[in-house]
Amino acid sequence: MEAIRSQHVPVLILGGGTAGITVAARLRGADRGLGMAIVEPSERHFYQPLWTLVGAGVFPFRASERREADYIPAGVDWIRERVAEIRPDEQAVVTDAGRRITYDWLVVALGIQIDWSSIPGLAEGIGTRGICSNYSAEHVPYTWECIRTFRGGTALFTVPNTAVKCGGAPQKIMYLADDAFRRQGVRDRTQIIFASPAPAIFSVAKYRKTLEGVVARKGIETRFRHNLVELRPDAHEAVCENLDTRERVTIPYDMVHVTPPMSAPDVIKQSPLANEQGWCAADKHTLQHPRYPNVFALGDAAGLPTSKTGAVVRKQAPVLVANLRAAMQGGKLVASYDGYSSCPVVTGYGKMMLAEFDYDNEPAESFPFDQSKERYSMWLLKTQVLPRLYWHGMLRGRA
Repeated sequence: MEAIRSQHVPVLILGGGTAGITVAARLRGADRGLGMAIVEPSERHFYQPLWTLVGAGVFPFRASERREADYIPAGVDWIRERVAEIRPDEQAVVTDAGRRITYDWLVVALGIQIDWSSIPGLAEGIGTRGICSNYSAEHVPYTWECIRTFRGGTALFTVPNTAVKCGGAPQKIMYLADDAFRRQGVRDRTQIIFASPAPAIFSVAKYRKTLEGVVARKGIETRFRHNLVELRPDAHEAVCENLDTRERVTIPYDMVHVTPPMSAPDVIKQSPLANEQGWCAADKHTLQHPRYPNVFALGDAAGLPTSKTGAVVRKQAPVLVANLRAAMQGGKLVASYDGYSSCPVVTGYGKMMLAEFDYDNEPAESFPFDQSKERYSMWLLKTQVLPRLYWHGMLRGRA
C-alpha cells in the first residue's frame, strides 16, 4: 500500500473500543503531556453487555449507544481510519487511507473479529426467518422480535467452537427467552435446546453447579460437544457436528439464536505480532509483547488464557498503563494481571449470578456473600450500576 502521508506519535493506540479508550483515559490522567493517538474508524461506541437485555426487551437499543467523539480523551488525536497493516519491525502502522504512522510505543486493543461467513447460511440468513443474534448492532433488536412473537416450537441457542466475547451471553439470552415464553403462555409447547461445543454449562465448578440447577429448573435440553456448522434458513434447519463422534446432526428450529464464530482481527493475524492462534502475543501477567518490548496488548485482541469480557479490561488497563510507563522510564515491569474475569450471568428477569474468577478458574469474588446464588441485587447491579460504571468510570479512566 502506497503511503500518502505520514506522522509520528509517541504512544499509538490501535482501537477505540472499551480497551483502547480506557487505556487512553488512564494514560492521559497519569501524564497530560504525553503525545497519544487512537486509530478507530467508528463514529459510534456501544456498551455491548447491554445487548443481552436489548435482545430480551428490557432496554431499547439506543440505551447501549453513545458518540465515540464524546469519549476520546481531550488532547488525544483521533485518527478516524482503519488499521490496514502493522509493521512492528519498522515501528509503524499503515491505515486503509494510506497514512503511515510511526510510534515509540504501541498499544494493541483491536478487539475481536466476528466471522459471520464461516458458517454457511448464517451471513445471508441473519436477521430473517427466525435467525437472530445479540452479537450484531444491526440485528440485536430482531432477537426481541423473535422472542416476542414466538408461538411455540423449537428455540435453539448455539455457541461456536471458538473464543467469543462474553462467554456467558449465549446462555443468558436463553434463560431470558424461557422466562418470556412462560409470560407469553407458550412455554408448554416449546422445546429449548442449548448446543455448545463445551463439555459443561460453565467452566468454574462453583458456578457450574448453580447453572446446572437453572437448566434443570427451566427444562432446557443441553447438547454439549455440539458445534453449529451450517444453517439452512429456508428449511429452518441447523446442522451441528458432534465433536466427539464427528457425526452431523440436523436440528429443525422455529427460532435460533446464533453466537457466531470469532477470531483475532485479520490485521493482527497477518502481522509479526501474532501468536500461533492469531491473537496479539502478550505476557499473561505484564501484557508486554514477548518479541517487541515496546508493544503491549489487552482486551479481546490479546492472546491471554482468560475470558474476553469488559470486566477483564477494567483489571488489565491499570496493569498495562503502569507497565508501559515503567518501560518508558527504563524501569522494571512490576504490575501483574492475575487473569481476573467477571461474567454476570442473568438467569431470568430479575435474577443474576455474578461469576468472578482468575487464571486458575478459582473464584475471585468482590462481595461478602455467596455469588453463586441467583439474586435480585445482582440484577440491579447488571441493569443499573454496571452501565454507569462503564460510561462514567471505565471510559473516563476512573474505575
